[in-house]
Parts: sequence; structure tokens; C-alpha cells
Amino acid sequence: MGNTRPLPQPEAPFGPPAPKRATAARPQSRARRYLKRAAITILVLILIAILGVGVLWIATPSANEATQLAQAQAAEHGIAYPGPPVPSNFSRPLIATEDKRFYAEPGVDVLAVGRVFWAKISNGSDQGGATLEQQLAKMLYTPTETGLTAELKQVMLAVKLNATYSKAQILALYAEVAYYGHGYYGLEQASCGYFGHPAADLTVPQGAMLAGVVNAPSLDDPINDPVSARQRLEHVIARMVAVGDLTSSQAKAALAAPLGIVPRAQAGC
Repeated sequence: MGNTRPLPQPEAPFGPPAPKRATAARPQSRARRYLKRAAITILVLILIAILGVGVLWIATPSANEATQLAQAQAAEHGIAYPGPPVPSNFSRPLIATEDKRFYAEPGVDVLAVGRVFWAKISNGSDQGGATLEQQLAKMLYTPTETGLTAELKQVMLAVKLNATYSKAQILALYAEVAYYGHGYYGLEQASCGYFGHPAADLTVPQGAMLAGVVNAPSLDDPINDPVSARQRLEHVIARMVAVGDLTSSQAKAALAAPLGIVPRAQAGC
């Protein structure tokens, strides 16, 4: 037998198998790029915000000026400074109505500020949300200013006020410089003018009325517009019930009690 050669093997008609395309890698790579861009954008916005806060901190006055400004306003309105201690029958309805998180927040309610600025950007309704510190900053530092710039100043000044003064001191400053309608400035003058006795003797409905009137003194003046003043008083009492300061029965008793507004001739302490 001669030498036999092995038969040639047929070649694969299409050559070696082609590697699989990395189709799954592309979406993952694209997603990573988007996440990276989003992270960079967020970081830039945070840095801009920090820079803006720093500029506002430098540009706004010191909170140490608050007492000087309050004293100057008291002298202008012919009232004593400092005023007497703020009674709980005024502070409780004020906090319940104007700033229920007063003792916990750092001078501003971040969620409320966000809602306000979003409303301005989107032309939506402004739901308010200014804390007592922000309101105090407006009364002391920017009483005649309006617009976004003034509100930004008030936010920064509110933080400064909260960092400089105790909550009791802030309440005292607020009560001293607030306007209560009918020509009355300061809690003591308002109590003496409306009710004929010092603020220390305010009843629950009397304190609630004064706490309510500071929001819109010309509209809720109990002498010139008793109907609006009564509606505002009912709202304040309802807020006190909502935050747990009053029970439902106590609220009914407060609303049923006579307000005790004295004639103009008998006003004063």
C-alpha cells in the first residue's frame, strides 16, 4: 500500500465567527455621560448658590444694628424702649398664625422660601411663608423696599438675626416695632389703646386679636373694620387649636368672650 494523504478538510465558508457587537455598552456609556453632566451641573449650581450667599452675607448689614434700629423707631413713634416682656397670650397666637415652626427653624423656612421663589419664577400664586425673623428684618431694615432683591436681603438678615439673638429677644423686638393699626405702634401702646390696660393683662382673645392685626393693620382694624377683624380673630383662634395651644372648648369660650375694646376717650394705661 502506498502512502495515503489525509483528505483536505473543507474550509468554513464564512471564515471565523465575528466578535459580538458591544450593543449593551453604548447605552451604559451614554447614561454615564448624562450622569456626569448632571453631577457637574448640580455642583456648579451649588457653588453659585454658595457664592451668592457669601455676597449677600457681606452686602447686608449686621444684625447687631437691630436694637439700635428698634430704639430709633420707638423714639419716632413716642413709645418706650425696650418694651415690657412679651406675654404668652400674645406670643402663642402670633407664632401659631405667622410662624408655627418658630422655635425649630434657623430664621428661615427653607421649604416656604422655595415655594415663594418658585411662585415668582413660574408666575404662580405666592403662598407666603415669611418667618417672624424675616418679617422683623423687613420692619427694621427694608420697610420701604419691595421686590426680589428686598426679599433676598430679608432672608439673609433673618439668618443673621437668628444667629445673634435668642427667640425671646426676637419676639420682644417684633412686638416692639410692629404696627397694630389705628395709629398704635408697639405691643404696649396697642394694648393700652385698644383695651385700656397693659400688655401683661391681655386675655386670650385680646392677644389673638393683636397677633392677627399685624398681618394687615388697615384691613383688620377692630375699630374701623370690626367685621374683618372678627374674621381674622376666628382664623387666629383656629390656628391655635390646630397647633395644640387651645382645645376646641377653650377656643369657643375665647370667641364668646367680650373683646373689651374701650372707647377712644378711655384709651391708655
